[in-house]
Amino acid sequence: MPDDRSFQVLEVVPSRLEVSPERPRRRWSTQAKMALVEETLEPGANVSVIARQAGISPAQLFGWRRKAMQAGVVQGERHEQRLGFVEVTPTSASMIEIVVADVVVRVAADIDQNHLIKVLRAVRQA
Repeated sequence: MPDDRSFQVLEVVPSRLEVSPERPRRRWSTQAKMALVEETLEPGANVSVIARQAGISPAQLFGWRRKAMQAGVVQGERHEQRLGFVEVTPTSASMIEIVVADVVVRVAADIDQNHLIKVLRAVRQA
């Protein structure tokens, strides 16, 4: 700083970093967005994989899907396909069989509900 302790005004012009590539923003047509969103709604679809194959962030595709569902343009999983739970009252120390796709899960009737939820989610994701 100079000895007279005066202020110096710095003028800064914002610009892109030299290391970042300069490329224009992509514009996605409504049809292209809908095609990707509909692909994510297929049974067993992995949204993150679909997004990466399209060259976009998974968060972007999740956002498009959420907006499409809120607008009523598309519907999420059908009610029949959702994982649901029912109250089970065991009559003895028996086993319960749960079939998820082609996997059979056998558990004791007195299994903790939270543990069962974790097991079934792991089976569905496998």
